[in-house]
This record gives sequence, structure tokens and C-alpha cells, in this order.
Amino acid sequence: MSLSTDEDDPFEAQRERAENPMRRLFSEYGGDNVFQFVVGFLASVAARVLDLIPPVILGVAVDAVFRDEKSFAEALPVLPTAWVEPFVPATEIGQFYFAIGLIVVGFFGGAAFHWIRNWGWNSFAQNIQHAIRTDTYDKMQRLNMDFFADKQTGEMMSILSNDVNRLERFLNDGMNSFFRLSVMVLAIAAILFSYNWQLALIALVPVPLIALFTWKFVQIIQPKYGEVRSSVGQLNSRLENNLGGIQVIKTSNTEDFESDRVDDSSMGYFDANWDAINTRIKFFPALRIIAGIGFAVTFFVGGLWVINGTGPGPLTGDLSEGQFVTFILLTQQFIWPMAQFGQIINMYQRARASSARIFGLMDEPSRIAEDPNAEDLVVSRGRVEYDDVSFAYGDDDADPIIEDISFTVDGGDTLALVGPTGAGKSTVLKLLLRMYDVDEGAISVDGQDLRDVTIPSLRQAIGYVSQETFMFYGTVKENIAYGTFDASDDDIVEAAKAAEAHEFIQNLPEGYDTEIGERGVKLSGGQRQRLSIARAILKDPEILVLDEATSDVDTETEMLIQRSLDRLTKNRTTFSIAHRLSTIKDADQIVVLEDGRIVERGGHDDLLAEDGLYAHLWGVQAGEIDELPEEFIERASRRQARTEAQDD
Repeated sequence: MSLSTDEDDPFEAQRERAENPMRRLFSEYGGDNVFQFVVGFLASVAARVLDLIPPVILGVAVDAVFRDEKSFAEALPVLPTAWVEPFVPATEIGQFYFAIGLIVVGFFGGAAFHWIRNWGWNSFAQNIQHAIRTDTYDKMQRLNMDFFADKQTGEMMSILSNDVNRLERFLNDGMNSFFRLSVMVLAIAAILFSYNWQLALIALVPVPLIALFTWKFVQIIQPKYGEVRSSVGQLNSRLENNLGGIQVIKTSNTEDFESDRVDDSSMGYFDANWDAINTRIKFFPALRIIAGIGFAVTFFVGGLWVINGTGPGPLTGDLSEGQFVTFILLTQQFIWPMAQFGQIINMYQRARASSARIFGLMDEPSRIAEDPNAEDLVVSRGRVEYDDVSFAYGDDDADPIIEDISFTVDGGDTLALVGPTGAGKSTVLKLLLRMYDVDEGAISVDGQDLRDVTIPSLRQAIGYVSQETFMFYGTVKENIAYGTFDASDDDIVEAAKAAEAHEFIQNLPEGYDTEIGERGVKLSGGQRQRLSIARAILKDPEILVLDEATSDVDTETEMLIQRSLDRLTKNRTTFSIAHRLSTIKDADQIVVLEDGRIVERGGHDDLLAEDGLYAHLWGVQAGEIDELPEEFIERASRRQARTEAQDD
């Protein structure tokens, strides 16, 4: 088995399939949050307009109060004099206090609207973040199993966590800053042009240069952010794998080896991220230089204009000292926001790369499509039939895993599937659960084709107990009741008793309310297995699937588990996979698989009498290796080599 990691983005195909991801983000998720958007936008406009009051009033006060060159109403920009004059005091001291009052209103009103603005944009971003994360998870968990076979947990966590968080940052900080700066730029431009259109044009000279520079930055940075997102997923996958396998790492004494692998993955992220950072940290200082030059030129031209009383060179018109003060203050506020648009573009590009991955995942096609006219499965007898079933993982050109599988299990009977590793036993039962759909043939329950019934009703009718029992973080009671959430405490206890689990549960520190840790690490393998059986008993399914439910426990625990399984399988259609053939020798029917085909079927005694594959497998477990035919050993060796090659 190879230990190397794929250097490509595991979601590259999904990302390239997503069209107009940002437009889709707003069209699909913005509609439910229009109120918050409007509040944020309107408050942004009001806040920025109020922020401009202090520098404007300062310039007006210089001309109208301190130098008495104009009336207060005439010195105010943009607003018609007739509108303002009725509200302005007649005396100089009155105008002074009036100016102070306007400045106070600007500061306090601006602060209030900034709070409202932040509420609107934060609410807008948080609501969309919540909705898109839950929708992405819901879509992800409904994909069929071959998708998860090709992806690592850390990579999927990267989308649900990092990518969704980047969207939130853009929707909050990015959108907030965009409208705030847009309002500021437009308002300041209007004020400057009302004062002196010629000097305003000079102040705007840096704008096209900044726009060109920003466009070039976008072209360079966009692919770099895609590489960063990919490397984050790979790093998360490495960390998740290592933390999940920490016991193997310790017992194998491979801490140094794994530290090197984490170092390699982290360095991959470092290199990709530093490449983007290096581009970004060059971009923003360059913008500041362009903006600074524009400010210096504006100060130079305006200063000469005020000193000389006339415009330098071809420039004409008047520029008062108060107007020049306001011009300089507003120009500074105007130029720096233009430079900050680069940071907004930066956030936008990160969000676009993330949204492409999110919507690419949402658009991931599923091989299992439920018929919109499907009806719920109705189990009367529990009769299951496989009719010439064939299936292959992957595309249509892949070699079949199982081929021409046919058998019938009457209601209440037990069918055992046995065979060498890689024979296709688990695949046969995954098709019954519709983890995958058959490529050819059909599977039916009481005459109902599985493709014609709803998937929830099918899986509700089937109980599944696997070798690799998964326990959720929580209490014993919560894990037994998982999937049967309305079960009473008495029902949970009865299910535990039937699963031979009640006694050990009572000995736990808090009984059924004991926290069992992540994946049930505080319990032994046998204890977890019995909780899994109790979960299946509580569900009370019509059909039961046992996938090597006792293969990894000791003999005494196997005896206890087998007792509980005997109760569980009574009068219930049961499918059982077992490597320990002694656990299935009493099955009503035994089907022997080899290389995806049925090679033998019958009862235990009949199969032993045939002296075929089943008899040889029985001989292996009975320790009669020396009596096995050479042909069987050679075939076993070839199968093992084939399995290892596939794993590698």
C-alpha cells in the first residue's frame, strides 16, 4: 500500500465544474437575507456621510468663522445655499457653536450608524455562512460511498470549515468595506468637484493607475489562492489521519517518520501560501506609493494655488484656505480607500476560490438517484432476491467486482456469505443497502425492486452490524438510541440486556449516562460491538446484515456476542459475513464467493462433503493446513498478490 499523498487538488474536477460561483452565492443565499443586506448598505451610506462632516465643517469654519471670507451657508459644499441659510445663526459666535454642534453630530451619529452597519453585515454574513455550511454538509453526507472512498476526511473538513469561513469573511469584512469605501469615494469626489473641479481631476489621476494595477494583481493571485486551498486540504488530511491513528504510530515507533510527513505537508502549505503572500505584500505597498504620489501632487498644486492666489500654469479659478484644508483632508481620505480596494479584491479572490469548491461539491453527481415516484418499502415476509446482479466500482470500463450473482433468501432465514478476502462479500451486502446501485440485474425485497422504493424506507427496514463499530462522542444511552431517537429509557435497557451489554454498562462510572469518548475509545472492542448490536435490536429491523460482527474479539466475548446475535436473528431475514466459519455453520444457506462469482452453495455438511473451496477454508481454520491441496494454496497466493497490488 502506498503511503504517498496526491499532490493534486482532490476537488479540482468539482471546482472547474462550478460556473459563476459568486453570482450563485448571492442568488441562492442572498434572497433570504435581503433585510440585513439593506440595513448594512443604508447604514454604510449614512455612516460614511456623517464621517465626512468634521473635515468639511473645519474648512467651512476657516473661511466663514475665522477669516470671514464667506457666509457659512455659501462655504458649505454640494448643498444649495438657500437650503442651509435658514438654519445658520447670524452671529460669528453662534456659527462657531453651530459648527461644533455639527461636528459632534458627525461623530456621534457616525458611531451609531457604524454599529447598525456592523450589525447588518455581520448578520448577513453569519446567516449565509450557517446556511451554506449546513447545505454543503447535507449534500456531502448524501453522496454515495465511492465519493468518500476517493476523498480524505481532512480534505472534506477543509471545505466545511476553511472555505466556508473565507466566504463569511468576504461577506462581512469584504462587503462591508466595499460599500463603505464606495460611498466614501463617491461622496468625497462630489465634494471635491463642488470645490474645484480642476484640482479634483489632479487628485483623481492615481485612480486609473490603481485600477490597472489591481486588475493585474487579480490575474496573478487567483491561481495562487487555488493552490493554497488545495494545500490546506492536504495538510488537514495528514493531521486527521495521524491523530486518528496515533496508537498505531506509537506502537510502530514511527513518530519521527510521521513528523517528517507532517513537515512535508506543512511545507507544501507554507510554499503555496508564501507564494500568495509574497505577491500580496508587494502589491499593497505599490498601491500606497501610487496613492502617496497622488496626495503629494495634490498638496503641491493646491498649496501653490493658495499662496499665489491663482492657479499655477493653465489652472484658473479661486481656492480659499478653508477649501484647501478640506481638500487636503478629504484627498487623504479619498486616496487611501482607493488603495484598500486592493484588499477587497484580495478577499474576493479568496472567496471565489472557496465558493467554487463549495458549489462544485454541491453539484457532485450521485450514482444513486431516487425515483421521484418511488414509494416506501413495505416488508411483509422479508423475502430477498438477487437476480443476475453485477457491479463494478468506478466507471463503466472498470472490471466487475461481482458478476452474475443470483440467490433467494426466504423470510426469516439466514444466508451466510463466505469466501477469501476480496471475493466481493461486503459489496454484495452494500448493494442491498443501496450504498451503490447494481450495474446489471436487480435486487428485490418481497417483489419490490430496490430502485423503485425510497432509500430512507429501505435503510429503515435493514439493521446493520459491522466489524468496525463506530461510536459517536456522547453517552452510552445516546449511542444505543442512535437512529431510534424516540426510544424510551426502558426500551434502551431492554435492548442492552438482549445484547448482553446491560451488565458491563451498569459497572461504568455513570451507567447509561457515561461519556464514552471520541469513537468510543473508553470502551473495549467487544463492548462497542455489543452496543452496536443493542442499537440494531432497538431499531427492530425486518432484515439484518451482519458484516463480520465477531471477527476481532476474543473467544469469551465472541460467545457473549454470538448469544445476543442469536436472539437478534431469530425470525428475522439475516445476511451474515464471517471469516470464522464456526459462527455461520448453522445458517439456512451458505453461499461461497470467489473472484466475485458464486462457486458453491448449500448447507454446512453438504459443502464439507463437496470438498471444494468451503471445505478447504474450513480446513484452514481447523489447523489442517498440511492436508490442503497444492492448487488451493497456489490460488490463495495469487489472490493475496492481487489484493496487495490493488491496495498499492
